[in-house]
Amino acid sequence: MKKILTLTTILLLSANLLRAQGNKHFTFHGTIEYNKTSNVWAMLQKAINKDNEMWYQPRYEQYKKTKPQFKILKSTLKFGNNQTLFTPVEPETPTAGYWSEPMMTAQNSTVFSDFNTGMSTSQKSVFEETFLVKDTTRHIKWKLTGETREIAGYPCRRANGLILDSIYVVAFYTEEIPVSGGPESFNGLPGMILGVALPHENVTWFATKVTEQPIDEKSLTAPKKGKAATNKSFMTVLQNAMKDWGTEGKEYLKGFSL
Repeated sequence: MKKILTLTTILLLSANLLRAQGNKHFTFHGTIEYNKTSNVWAMLQKAINKDNEMWYQPRYEQYKKTKPQFKILKSTLKFGNNQTLFTPVEPETPTAGYWSEPMMTAQNSTVFSDFNTGMSTSQKSVFEETFLVKDTTRHIKWKLTGETREIAGYPCRRANGLILDSIYVVAFYTEEIPVSGGPESFNGLPGMILGVALPHENVTWFATKVTEQPIDEKSLTAPKKGKAATNKSFMTVLQNAMKDWGTEGKEYLKGFSL
């Protein structure tokens, strides 16, 4: 009798689990709206050192008097057919240039990722020139955690990782959007990334809205204009152009490496 009861209990639990999974709704195509938030005050303050404080400190103080602490930029991510297209939204009012704000606060890339082929195409604007960078999708070694939170109405799970060998990344992904993409070039998790934080860089990307809708294949294509390059050759061009920029050059490079 005990064996029969135990078997019955297991069957009931299994049936409930399958029913719960069956009721879960999955989103395979649509558009995600993101906000990129940069703590500009913290970025500028962190950049001050004994070698530049004579001119950098006044820049920082002036910025605090005239500009808000946080800069927010919008972007969209179309997804469908296991492909994504990340597109920055042009600000309604012009933003300050590099000498007022760190490059990490900007959005300079339109990124198409095809997870069927493992390839990406990024259109990057730099020095009034446009590059078309074609390469494999970024590989990030993620470590999944048990922490969860809700973003834009979707249950998400946290993962931690590193990019550029040293930048710590926190991401929140949802398995209810079974596409391994995310904002900018962030990808590689078992579901769509709806939140990203670079804690030490004072930058975050978080989804504000997910709209489930069919996506026209013509609107989900890679950008085509720009000087052909790979990730390696593109970074070589930037490094050569900024070889005498010192610390500021390194920070500038980070902004184009995301």
